[in-house]
Amino acid sequence: MYSPDPNINNPLYSNRAPTIVIKPTAQTNVIKVALGIIAALIALLLGLLVLLVIGIETGPVAFLIGLVTATIPVPFYVVLVLWLDRYESEPFWMLATAFFWGALIATFFAFLFNTITGAIVGSLASNENAGNVFAAVFAAPLFEETGKATILFVFYFWKKDEFDGVVDGIVYAALVGLGFAMTENIQYYGKAVLNGGGGELTLTFFVRGALAPFSHPFFTSMTGIGLGLARQSRNTAVKFICPVIGLLMAMSMHSIWNGSAALFGGIGFLLAYICIMCPAFIVVLVVLGLALRREGQIVREFLMPDLQGGLLTREEYTQLGSILGRMGSSFNALSQRGVRAWQTRRRFNQIASELAFHRSRVARGVCRSDQDVREIEYAYVYALKELIAQIRAR
Repeated sequence: MYSPDPNINNPLYSNRAPTIVIKPTAQTNVIKVALGIIAALIALLLGLLVLLVIGIETGPVAFLIGLVTATIPVPFYVVLVLWLDRYESEPFWMLATAFFWGALIATFFAFLFNTITGAIVGSLASNENAGNVFAAVFAAPLFEETGKATILFVFYFWKKDEFDGVVDGIVYAALVGLGFAMTENIQYYGKAVLNGGGGELTLTFFVRGALAPFSHPFFTSMTGIGLGLARQSRNTAVKFICPVIGLLMAMSMHSIWNGSAALFGGIGFLLAYICIMCPAFIVVLVVLGLALRREGQIVREFLMPDLQGGLLTREEYTQLGSILGRMGSSFNALSQRGVRAWQTRRRFNQIASELAFHRSRVARGVCRSDQDVREIEYAYVYALKELIAQIRAR
């Protein structure tokens, strides 16, 4: 059970400035910027190589049509995914990294290994179609899901303070999947234009962009859920088993999805979609709903000391502990006081959630050994007090 700092609501203590400033030193910052630029350039190079191959395969006109068709719906889907993260929004750079990892890096290695293994199997079997089926049913689920999952494992192990549970796992996984699907769809849409013109493009867009736009995010969310459950648990076996099961589930669902069409044609695909994919997607939505409910409970439990100490009013505490309360308070700030008040209110909601989740991580022992957890807690409380003063002064 978490025990808050007994001095946290003592005016003599809580009015002092925090001793911790959560910012990197200038040297560390320069190194991180340099490494970030190098990583971005490498990712861009790999992505451009994939696009170059697609352009050569489809031709420039079909490629451009496929590019536009594939990218137009992406902002809508990204906003929808980000909207799901109602309590503690993740850092923009991590969200962007997840998306572009899927769009640039995972697609490169998946394309490379899928092509190689398909060619090898086709050559051994003296049958090109056998190689294509093997690549779709076995190689693609293995290499694509492993490639997409890599960045999730990186976040899980190295950004513990930004990977708190199932919701975070689903959000990161969905963005990786959306990035991957966008690049992959450029190839599918370009081929559709090349082979059948507008009619073929319309059918392909209906299947991939409307009927199943969340296939890749759905597959990868299995890995995200596994990692999220592992983060929430203190059991060592659960921490090991859940991510493995999640990744295997992602590969299995991906294999069923590809195999239904590759082995059984349109009827097989339709049956798999109705009987397997739709129910599984509903289960994921239920899991997401339960995970959001858990996050609300964390906020209410770990902000209780601030309510009892008088930092938060009962109304503020109640609003912070529910999705509808947060949305309502933000909307009221926007409609009654304007954009700046809305921004302040959103910042207040975010800082309060970060404080609650920080306390939750400390209670579960999920924190780096070099962190002064009490001073970090106080830094959040200090920031929260400043925001409260701005809100109540209006």
